[in-house]
Amino acid sequence: MWLALKYAIFAGISTLVNILSQDIVIRLYTGMLAMYASIAAGTLTGLLTKYMLDKKYIFDYRSRSLLDDGATFFLYSAMGLATTLIFWGMELGFEFLFGTKCLRYAGAVIGLTIGYMVKYRLDKRFVFIKSP
Repeated sequence: MWLALKYAIFAGISTLVNILSQDIVIRLYTGMLAMYASIAAGTLTGLLTKYMLDKKYIFDYRSRSLLDDGATFFLYSAMGLATTLIFWGMELGFEFLFGTKCLRYAGAVIGLTIGYMVKYRLDKRFVFIKSP
């Protein structure tokens, strides 16, 4: 139960980092691709935050080298592709359905929540595998 609570807290932190990053970008850049630039920035900052928290506090994974850490991050990111599509689909779906920043962010939170539930299972099975 404690692990599930920690994972939920870290997912919340990563979601907050994502949304705050999006909001900063959307305030600083108002050009034609502003919404997409903000989503990309939020995705990157949320991914980095979640990777660091998951690696250390959820899976207690210690990289053997910088190369191992890079390979682990690459695999972690690859496992996140499908879950990122869920998140982006929800966020963009809410944007096109409702047309407001607030509801777009609500779609992002819903998409991230669903994505993180799927991602935990993928990471446990394929990414953070401890050596025997």
